[in-house]
Amino acid sequence: MAVETDSAGEARRRRPPRPATEDGRRLASAGRALAVTALALLLAALLNAQNIYKSVYNQPEGTQREVALAFAGPLREVSTALRLDRPRAWVESAIGREHATIDTEIALPPPPPAAGTGEPAAGSGSGSGTGMPAPTPQTGGTPPTTTTTTEPEKPRRERFTPEQRMRLWIAGDSLVITPGYAVLRALGRNEAVERVGDVDGKVATGLTRPDVFNWFKHVDEQVTKLKIDTVVFCFGGNDDSGSMTGLPDGVDLDGFGKPKWTKEYRRRVGGLMDTANQAGAFVVWLGLPITKDGSQSRRWKVVNRVVQAEAERRPGKVAYVDMYGLLSDDGAYAPYLPDKDGQLVKVRADDGVHLEHAGGDIIARQVVRELRRVYDLWSWQRRG
Repeated sequence: MAVETDSAGEARRRRPPRPATEDGRRLASAGRALAVTALALLLAALLNAQNIYKSVYNQPEGTQREVALAFAGPLREVSTALRLDRPRAWVESAIGREHATIDTEIALPPPPPAAGTGEPAAGSGSGSGTGMPAPTPQTGGTPPTTTTTTEPEKPRRERFTPEQRMRLWIAGDSLVITPGYAVLRALGRNEAVERVGDVDGKVATGLTRPDVFNWFKHVDEQVTKLKIDTVVFCFGGNDDSGSMTGLPDGVDLDGFGKPKWTKEYRRRVGGLMDTANQAGAFVVWLGLPITKDGSQSRRWKVVNRVVQAEAERRPGKVAYVDMYGLLSDDGAYAPYLPDKDGQLVKVRADDGVHLEHAGGDIIARQVVRELRRVYDLWSWQRRG
């Protein structure tokens, strides 16, 4: 090894240069190559963090998913903070990828007539925006006439068998994922039920931002193309703000939960119900659950009131499942609740928003009860 002498006259060793390759390049050390590779992989992961998180979140529940979420969550937060999610969106837009296209058009079917009036249902047509029917005007001293309302449509008891199965589709935001899989488990052994695809849960989407994901277009395409008999929906967890995109011409908003906002949100909720109904599908809509955050819970109750009111306007066609009540303890947030055997089990995820496996099972039992009211899915088991 060569020896050099520094300014103080002391001898020090000098590493010989690495041998050059045949084309004159010098080889890097293995450690440097590994470091460069690791940095490249980290950068790639940060650039694609949103899709990584979405893929992980939509995986079936289990230890593998929980471990993956522990890495994917912080990765997404860092990517968003550094704005490293922007380049991918730019590239997708430049090459014309379909899901990069911003589509805010909300196409809804004509509203059905309200029961006994011949007028459009309040949720889809014009109305006061308060969630209640408009009062009947009165003139002079003439007493108001008594209107006989039509009896609500009786629930259908359509019979399904292994030869003619009920086609079930489950869709919504992230809050539909855990109870959705619980519904599939609850009905999984019933040969009269046909599961249509996986749980179609799309994180960070809703009905106020069709520019993020256009559920109105997606539902219309799916229920028609797939010939769905029953849909289980859950939307609203990301809708608790005063802004919306895709507003009709001339429509403006006045803030979350206020009359104009409520009227437009009712139109969207009711329109999505009608889209499924008019394609022949019965709708089970899961309301939003109580959360650990009191202010968030209050906002979600506003969303739930809209959804429940629209469901009640469509008897026999839409059922509302009160997740808020089913997952609370005397009106309070409860991370643990008794199971069907009376044993306390963890029903809520650590984030105080989403559900654990046992919480999903509680909701699934109520969904099955609603299906029993409108369908015969079990009598085929008694034949022979």
